[in-house]
Amino acid sequence: MAPKDTALALAMVSLMIHFNWNWVGLTISDDDKGLQFLSDLRGETEVQRVCLAFVIMIPVNMELYMSRAEMYNNQIETSSTNVVIIYGDTGSTLAVCFRMWILQGIQRLWVTTSQWDIITTMRDFTLDSFHGTLAFAHHHAEISGFKNYVQTLNPSKYTDMFLAGLGWMYISGEASTSSCKTLEYDSSNVSLKWLMLQSFDMAFSDDAYDIYSAVYAMAHALHEMLLHQVENQSINLRALDSDCSQLHLFLQNVHFVNPVGDVINMNQKEKLQGEYGIYHICNFPRGVGLKVKVGEFKPYFPHGQQLHLYEDMIEWATGTRQMPSAVCSVDCHPGFRKFHQEGMAACCFDCTPCPANEISNETDVDQCMKCPEDQYANTEQNHCLRKDVTFLGFDEPLGMTLSCMALCLSAFTVMVLGVFVKYQDTPIVKANNLTLSYILLISLIFSFLCSLLFIGHPNSATCVLQQITYGILFTVAVSTVLAKTITVVLAFKVTSPGRRMKWLLVSGVPNYIIPFCTIIQIILCAIWLGVSPPSVDIDAHSEHGYIIIVCNKGSVTAFYSVLGYLGSLALGSFTVAFLARNLPDTFNEAKFLTFSMLLFCSVWVTFLPVYHSSKGKIMMAVEVFSILASSAGLLGCIFVPKCYIILIRPERNSLQKLREKSSSRTPIS
Repeated sequence: MAPKDTALALAMVSLMIHFNWNWVGLTISDDDKGLQFLSDLRGETEVQRVCLAFVIMIPVNMELYMSRAEMYNNQIETSSTNVVIIYGDTGSTLAVCFRMWILQGIQRLWVTTSQWDIITTMRDFTLDSFHGTLAFAHHHAEISGFKNYVQTLNPSKYTDMFLAGLGWMYISGEASTSSCKTLEYDSSNVSLKWLMLQSFDMAFSDDAYDIYSAVYAMAHALHEMLLHQVENQSINLRALDSDCSQLHLFLQNVHFVNPVGDVINMNQKEKLQGEYGIYHICNFPRGVGLKVKVGEFKPYFPHGQQLHLYEDMIEWATGTRQMPSAVCSVDCHPGFRKFHQEGMAACCFDCTPCPANEISNETDVDQCMKCPEDQYANTEQNHCLRKDVTFLGFDEPLGMTLSCMALCLSAFTVMVLGVFVKYQDTPIVKANNLTLSYILLISLIFSFLCSLLFIGHPNSATCVLQQITYGILFTVAVSTVLAKTITVVLAFKVTSPGRRMKWLLVSGVPNYIIPFCTIIQIILCAIWLGVSPPSVDIDAHSEHGYIIIVCNKGSVTAFYSVLGYLGSLALGSFTVAFLARNLPDTFNEAKFLTFSMLLFCSVWVTFLPVYHSSKGKIMMAVEVFSILASSAGLLGCIFVPKCYIILIRPERNSLQKLREKSSSRTPIS
């Protein structure tokens, strides 16, 4: 008759999940019933992710238990969990073990079945919300009239030892000897009215209810058998006491509703799932217990709706709704993720912050979630924020500073050009090849202005123009410097009246270096545009919280080919100028050209590592600064000394001064 506890494990685990308990202890009897419950419980805990802090299997043999009792006690005392499941028969060795834990004052919240009510009420405890018992009992209603029957029952009329011991079960251990004698010698007039309602459960225990249902099952089976014999006219009352095989045929098919209203079905193939009532049991001094129903579990309900707890009854019974904690590790709050160490239980973990640009917006997540490309993680790393779109604009301090520098330097270059145009008939201007000077100054003006293409909102046109323009303009400027340097060298090296050297200088062959070098650079740029031209790109990683709009170089090989060609021209110009640095100093600009190309090469050699180590807007700013610095180096080293003589020291800008300083010949560059 006793129902199988097939849903008990699920009911207990559902209770654990409700109170966020994932670290509980288990104590069972080492028998078939206990092992089956352990198997059921482990199956449910694996699904619901509840871990067992320890599993104590109490042996059935008392001597074996006593030899291990200290080990069992230490195991439960040293455990960090506050919740322990007890499952087994009250008449087993487990009951002795449980009594010992109670005597030792081990305070835990015990989760068990209703048959352990008697054991827990045999000791005196104070009400404590963190301790007591949560008992699962099969749901059944109170039997009508049973309360009145028990209270008016005279035990002397019965020989049933159960009724005789009923009173002793709930009498405090401090009862006086006179009370015992009264019960012993005056039992003929004793009733059971002294059984307090708090101590005697009128709804019956599970065992009593099973007996009650078994009696009714036997009655229904006998009734069906007698009806069958009457119909067949073969009734034999004497055979009822000796022949049970015929009764068993009717008993195994009995199906009825008992007086309580519960369905009793003896057919095991159609066995109904039983409901569980959940009771909170606490004990007051002098053996007075408080048993309050705090919930129900109905296994046939949909998942998630099977467990129903009465929160107001829990608060009334315990004084608070705060239940004890039973977790192995503290919850990982949003912004953190669980990190499982090797060898630890699944419920035991460490909390580590989410990696950069990843978030967790829930508690106890195993993996953080990466923010989309257009979003970034906030400081707490529990929410993704939308990134602001930005670029190196004219309205921000860095862009404004660079643009002002470019405009000022280009304006200054225009002023230098104006000075050369105004004083073009002076010896110092004539001596420095006026045509090449004009070409160099004009290329420098546009070089300063082309840096403005790198500032502002990028688009397809500016991305193409900014790389191609500065590549061609710098090629013109550097090739012009190379032409000026070769002209100076040729002018000083013509020491004999050889016609070939004079022809090279007079015919202006060095001036053809500019278009020749420029055409090669144009071809490289055309190949760049044909293979993989620069385009608008989005940089979502360089700056936290920003999406930077930049220009993608397209073909990296083509970009470094253009830059490498420009560097080779600069290196060639520097080499030629360096070799001519010791020529006579009268209007000789070989030293100025050497310093200008030294500065130019230094800027671009420094540019490459800084450029590669920068990201986003800083990368663009480094490129702009390199363009301005290298152009300013050419302007300052080549033209500022000449402007100083023209404007500040005009007495040195005369043919007479030139003749005084000339020793043997006057170079024409």
